[in-house]
Amino acid sequence: MNWTEILVTVDTKNTEVCAAICNMAAIGGIYIEDYSDLEQGAWDIAHIDLIDQELIDKDRTKSIIHIYVSEENNFSEAKQFITERLNAEHIDYNIEINGIKDSDWAENWKKFFKVTPVGERLIICPLWEEYNNTNNKTILRIDPGAAFGTGTHATTYLCLQMLDKYVKDGVSVLDIGCGSGILGVASVLLGAHNADGVDIDLTAVKVAKENAVINNVENRTRFIDGDLAEKIDGKYDIICANIVADIIMRLNSNIEDYMKQDALYITSGIIDIRADEVKESFKQCGLTIVEELKKDNWYAFALKRR
Repeated sequence: MNWTEILVTVDTKNTEVCAAICNMAAIGGIYIEDYSDLEQGAWDIAHIDLIDQELIDKDRTKSIIHIYVSEENNFSEAKQFITERLNAEHIDYNIEINGIKDSDWAENWKKFFKVTPVGERLIICPLWEEYNNTNNKTILRIDPGAAFGTGTHATTYLCLQMLDKYVKDGVSVLDIGCGSGILGVASVLLGAHNADGVDIDLTAVKVAKENAVINNVENRTRFIDGDLAEKIDGKYDIICANIVADIIMRLNSNIEDYMKQDALYITSGIIDIRADEVKESFKQCGLTIVEELKKDNWYAFALKRR
């Protein structure tokens, strides 16, 4: 497999917002080149003030965000997503496209995905890592492959944190935009009777099914391809949607069609600069916030029908 590298250059004042946007488009992760505080950073991290001239000569006014997209995913869609969001934020940018071989990326990427505890009960463990479960935690083993959802990204972590708190024995769960299947699989491991997941990306559906098998919950999970909940019927105790602000606001208008009377709606993928707009959408759609969490620059909300 080959990977496509997308490089987005922006003014350093816009680095944080641009990185947040790129994170939602990056299947394979991102990293940021920002030399605006090179001297102070070198001292704080390595306690040195001798820096290569090549670094000193870097443009201090610009940041470069590197995004990685596999050949199984449409990098042009990722590029379009980033372009639309940056235009909406009135941010000047430049985008370049490079190719990168899988052998140069896959193993290095795994170095950054480690065992991650979430909430009181849950441990996220990469398939290639070992965990000594002396505390009798619930272990979720995951290999996200080319699908979004490792548990380390703030939006997924926040959703998992809420599931750890709210999933009780016997509940039914729906995950809209399921990605790697991590939320649905985690729900069943935490006690849900069943979990359904839907994603518009066929690769994500394939990966989600594989992760269900890895965790021996394939008989209590169902993953299908579709746009939002168009192929879903029935009502659920818990609904998850870890997507992006625009799609969440689109989903809000008919989410009650899939909620039982006392159902909980958990949603994330909402960058801080869009939070107020999404909250207003909740209000207009008859949804009441019962819990609000924030990690880094991302929000997650738990809601009930008014």
